[in-house]
Amino acid sequence: MSLLKAVFLGAILTFVVSGVIWAGQSTGGFLNIHEFEVQGHFIQWSWPMFITGTGLSWGIMVMMK
Repeated sequence: MSLLKAVFLGAILTFVVSGVIWAGQSTGGFLNIHEFEVQGHFIQWSWPMFITGTGLSWGIMVMMK
């Protein structure tokens, strides 16, 4: 159950941070932020940040048990 919560928190973290970095006209270097379109809306996303954020969130939730 904590992994599902961590995926949700990792997605929120990625969405917010990628949007802020993309607004500064940067690709984030190693983060490799890219933009894609979903039903007419453009979303910024970074897979490395998503995996890292999910792992960090999951680790914190496991330690809280």
